[in-house]
Amino acid sequence: MRIWRCLQRGMLCALLVLSQAVGAEEESFQRVQVADPFVEMHTGAGSAFPIFHVVDRGEEIELLLRRHDWFKIRTARGVEGWVSREQIARTLNLDGSDVQLAELTQDDFNQRRWEGGVMGGDFGGAAVISTYAAYHFTPNLSAEASLSHALGDVSNSIFFSFNGVNQPFPEWTYSPFFSLGSGVIQTEPDATLVASEDRSDQFLRAGIGVRRFLGKRFVLRFEYDQMTIITSRDDNDKVKQWKLGVSVFF
Repeated sequence: MRIWRCLQRGMLCALLVLSQAVGAEEESFQRVQVADPFVEMHTGAGSAFPIFHVVDRGEEIELLLRRHDWFKIRTARGVEGWVSREQIARTLNLDGSDVQLAELTQDDFNQRRWEGGVMGGDFGGAAVISTYAAYHFTPNLSAEASLSHALGDVSNSIFFSFNGVNQPFPEWTYSPFFSLGSGVIQTEPDATLVASEDRSDQFLRAGIGVRRFLGKRFVLRFEYDQMTIITSRDDNDKVKQWKLGVSVFF
């Protein structure tokens, strides 16, 4: 019985030591040494955030977190802030070797907050070019605003839309998405061909598309939309649109 109790106590002690070791390993972060004359620390992950602290050459810092091209670091004195990838890339490992930083991955793309791009395609037979900006609340849900210009043979159209977008499988290489939205379209007939007044109408749109992460910050995007233009006539206009383009994310 005494031997069994000793074994139990020994196992408990071993488990306690092991759990402490695992916890210590989880709390460890990569440590590097500043090689530039100094490193500037920002209050947030972006150059627009103010610089509040400077780390001098030779000091060691810990890399706590990466957000795209920005790293959250902690100094030996416990000061935490954000440093750009360019500055971290010029630091050294503690053995004096150069730091190797991984490129942005699909996971970074899935965790993006802002996205914007330029696209071109066809709008009911007319060439269209558009630009858009999006904010991602989660990897699956985002809100987008877009501005487009369609150039036709008899009229030109400028339209603005605001859309909600759902991306159910952001981890897929070719990731589908679905969108719903509405907006306003301004149609300007060619005065030399059509004698009619400019017209402003509201429209509803539903679309599907696919995104593919290309590497670095670039994303390939294709979408197909069905637009219903609400007019003052008895029948509403229905226009099909497709676009292909490249966007960047932050």
